[in-house]
Amino acid sequence: MDERERALGAAYRAALAFFDELDERPVWPRADVDDMLAAFGRELPENPVDAGRVIAELAARAQPGLVGIAGGRFFGFVIGGTLPAALAADWLVSAWDQNSGSSTMTPAVVALERIAGAWMCELLGLPRDASVGFVTGAQMANFVCLAAARHAVLRRAGWDLTRDGLRGAPPLRFVVGADRHGAVDRALRFAGVGAAEIAVVASDGEGRMLPEALSETLRAEEGAPVIVCLQAGEVHTGAFDPFAQLIPLARSHGAWVHVDGAFGLWAAAAPELRHLTESVGEADSWATDGHKTLNVPYDCGMAIVRDPADSIALFHAGGDYLIHSSLDPWDVTPELSRRGRGVPAWAALRSLGRAGVADLVGRLHRNALQLETRLRAIPGITIVNDVVYTQVMFRLDDDAATRALGAAILADGTAALTGAQWRGRAVLRCSMSNWATSPADIDRTADAIARLSLPTASA
Repeated sequence: MDERERALGAAYRAALAFFDELDERPVWPRADVDDMLAAFGRELPENPVDAGRVIAELAARAQPGLVGIAGGRFFGFVIGGTLPAALAADWLVSAWDQNSGSSTMTPAVVALERIAGAWMCELLGLPRDASVGFVTGAQMANFVCLAAARHAVLRRAGWDLTRDGLRGAPPLRFVVGADRHGAVDRALRFAGVGAAEIAVVASDGEGRMLPEALSETLRAEEGAPVIVCLQAGEVHTGAFDPFAQLIPLARSHGAWVHVDGAFGLWAAAAPELRHLTESVGEADSWATDGHKTLNVPYDCGMAIVRDPADSIALFHAGGDYLIHSSLDPWDVTPELSRRGRGVPAWAALRSLGRAGVADLVGRLHRNALQLETRLRAIPGITIVNDVVYTQVMFRLDDDAATRALGAAILADGTAALTGAQWRGRAVLRCSMSNWATSPADIDRTADAIARLSLPTASA
């Protein structure tokens, strides 16, 4: 057995052991970063160590610092798990080690990504001929889409960004909702957009952009190139902007419409939830993240642009040594060299099929409804949001007690959920994002919250 086989064997055994222990181990880590720095060793060893031994030691030493994201009771942030087919495909991606920028050099990977992108657009009601750029996550997907949008609207205004740069360009206005995700602001900063260039539109109690407020904002921006950023799935409440009203309104003012749908776009794949995304396919660009609702490994964001020419115009790769074809991955994202991150998405979609994706998304919503029902029965707990999708937000009467309950839940280890602020009050958020979550996991979590909330509420 050579060193490669020993290392892979050690990784396989450690992965299976990790999965076997997930149901009983604490969901939240039992060690902090200082503990982990000490465990892994701060000094670089002088001499080589066998790869199999390295992997076995790595797996053993990491255990106290690992969070149970892959299990059924991790509800923090908006983080999915990994479907079996997607996990195995990701192992192959690393083994194949394909530099996946060129369709000529790595045709197998590029073909898999093109098919995965087309399947995904079909499921989500988006144009099948849109460009789908596979990036690291929703943050970079938003950046790619908004950068392409800026180039496109400036070109419509008679300005060539690739030739003349931004200095002297017509002033742009970026219109965002009051409850947009911070990733949108961060993406705009990456693109060189300052706060003074952003117009914020009021939203309702669930975080949905108000059509009348958008209309007023657009009238004030009349004549300027405008990009309107909408949202599918507010990160706290799970609410969806009313696309059927907002998109035609933005179109009437000549605006480019972008949708941040990091986890919410997938509602379109479930018949019982599709109404939440009505008319979302009429936008110009969309961002989503496969590690959330689709449950593929990290490093699988998707930047989707209606007209591939708008992506290519900004991101087309140069270099006389490169091998080009009609549409290469490096022509629709900022990266030249990258792994085949779309392959696990293909494997997930192929393993689920249309019915399986619909069931997955619908089941995540049903999990949220089950948790809502259980939490409403616990004295002292108030549900804060309308549970329309996968997010459940709750609180106790007192902010300090709410935060204390959140800390107690993490210390207890039965489940993991995270705190936040909503309308100036402390809340706890549960996101149903993992394919592995079962009704028993929901009951076990609710039982722990009930047990921990009573002394916290009375403290």
